[in-house]
Amino acid sequence: MDLFLLVFVSLCCSFFTFAEQDERLPNKCEVCKFLTVELQAALDKTGRSKEVLELGEVLDTGRRKRQIKYNTSEMRLTEAVDNICEGILQYSVHAERPGSLRYAKGTSQTMSTLKNLVNKGVKVDMGLPYELWDEPSVEVSDMKKQCETMLEQYEDMVEEWYFHHQDQRLERFLCEEHVLKSSEQECLKEVWKGDMGNKTAIKEATSDDAEGEKTHDAGEL
Repeated sequence: MDLFLLVFVSLCCSFFTFAEQDERLPNKCEVCKFLTVELQAALDKTGRSKEVLELGEVLDTGRRKRQIKYNTSEMRLTEAVDNICEGILQYSVHAERPGSLRYAKGTSQTMSTLKNLVNKGVKVDMGLPYELWDEPSVEVSDMKKQCETMLEQYEDMVEEWYFHHQDQRLERFLCEEHVLKSSEQECLKEVWKGDMGNKTAIKEATSDDAEGEKTHDAGEL
């Protein structure tokens, strides 16, 4: 293993140790934020459906079944809400990001780099088996539980938004107006702008290492 890999693995392991020490459970703002993200995404998948539902039974009087559009029906909302908090378990903690931005789907940049090192034969010790690296973290599991509690507590408000206030963003209606105090809404202002800073840092570190290999022998290193 070359010097760069040794140093990089050491830094990554130190980083994860620090992340564990800095571990914090998601706050109320973060839970509401991602609850609305997941619910809005689930509704968006069926928002353009042209399906028509027939409700009731045909009676001897010959009355027809009542027809309603699926995309405005209670059934659509029920299906969207069902197991919505399970989607939270697809998130990972991207400890290199600040605030609520630490929660995102997919593998974090640092974890992805460590996996690549493992695939190249580098031994990386994070204190848990490799097969558990992708399991939901304590933070994510807690967010899922808080999501279920919040959804049950504010079920009526979700229904109120769905049937009467879809002209407003769900996050604004539920989180800003009903769930959170004004002093608890900081995470709603956080916007993800990409990983360019981290990618640049890794690229520069790799470039510096390559130049070092060209100009220094093992004794100098």
